[in-house]
Amino acid sequence: MKRMIHALLVVFVASVAAFGQDAPRAPQAGRGSRAPQFVSPDVSPEARVSFRIYAPQAQAVRLTAGDIPGVGSNTALAKADNGVWEVTVGPLEAGAYRYNFNVDGVATIDPRNPAISESNNNVWSLVCVPGSDLFDTKDVPHGAIAEVTYRSTALGRFRRMHIYTPPGYESGRAAYPVFYLLHGAGDNDDAWSSVGRAGFILDNLIAATKARPMIVVMPAGHTSRATGAMSRTATEEFVKDFVNDVVPYVEKHYRVLKGRANTAIAGLSMGGNQTLQVAIAHLDRFGYIGVFSSGLLGAFPQPAAPGGRAATPAPPAAAAEPPLPTSAEWERLHAGALDNAASKKGLRVLWFATGRDDRLMSTTQATVDLFRKHGFSPVFKETPGGHTWINWRNYLADFAPQLFRPGGRSTRESGSREE
Repeated sequence: MKRMIHALLVVFVASVAAFGQDAPRAPQAGRGSRAPQFVSPDVSPEARVSFRIYAPQAQAVRLTAGDIPGVGSNTALAKADNGVWEVTVGPLEAGAYRYNFNVDGVATIDPRNPAISESNNNVWSLVCVPGSDLFDTKDVPHGAIAEVTYRSTALGRFRRMHIYTPPGYESGRAAYPVFYLLHGAGDNDDAWSSVGRAGFILDNLIAATKARPMIVVMPAGHTSRATGAMSRTATEEFVKDFVNDVVPYVEKHYRVLKGRANTAIAGLSMGGNQTLQVAIAHLDRFGYIGVFSSGLLGAFPQPAAPGGRAATPAPPAAAAEPPLPTSAEWERLHAGALDNAASKKGLRVLWFATGRDDRLMSTTQATVDLFRKHGFSPVFKETPGGHTWINWRNYLADFAPQLFRPGGRSTRESGSREE
């Protein structure tokens, strides 16, 4: 018996000792070696931004970022011994910047950055450089931005738009004026609220009592991939969807004040052209119209560039696509609105802004001249810069404070050129 007990104790102790030792672990499939710890993007106090990506097997990595001065799509990153590629740019002007990486010819967003911005056919990583009184995230009351899905009867499918509601909307019962804000050809309905910083701009303006609390509707400007973004058909489809579906949905589901004195519309580039197509045809509905870096696209001959080539040709259209209306045709189509004195009287703001280096400057100038010819008094603000979000955020911050002010001046009383 004693021998048996002793043998059992020996076996038990040996088993415990073996159990306490870690058995060799097989490598976990798919994990690979761990990447070094690093941050990307990394914004310094001096507004320099470092972009980094771990790609130990890559042969070449480049940074693409259209709005960052000097970057474009051909800025090379340098590879460190730990497999992390890096480049530092700046100092940069305060703002929001889209970017992505090109790794051996393959475009990718930044795996270390959860902030993104959608465009029409792409997703971009997003970095915000602080330092702006207009669109920094501040300790002020904030509104909310919702992604809203609706059924478009005009197009026969579901569509999406983004809608900003001001601070206090959810907890109150008040009704608010409504501002429809349209994006450009390269973007979609996400752009104004992401890279455009529209929600933060409105939050800051409202907190500073520089703008009235308002609802801002940011609809999708593209209607189909089968037609050109700015073709005649696509523009007509957008107008039908906007008038028949977007506006009725907003007025049914949100507490909006109705009437032209409580309704504004503005857009950039393609959205500026759409703004004019919607608002002039329904001038009795809109008291405020803004056109950013745009005008009547395709309506005017473009000045010749060096070598005799057109500087900004109209967007190409499919063979069966009717051409965009010339300025003379557009004037004939909208003669009733253009020469309606009563409708002009209720238009409080007709405001244009374009950068000196913008490829659409001549289109803006010709459009402003057309409206002046018909007795309107538009305000035209010429700014530095080109066709970029650096300007469009500023234009929104300039335009929004002009909206829905009691006793505000009409464009017929305030038409001028700003520098």
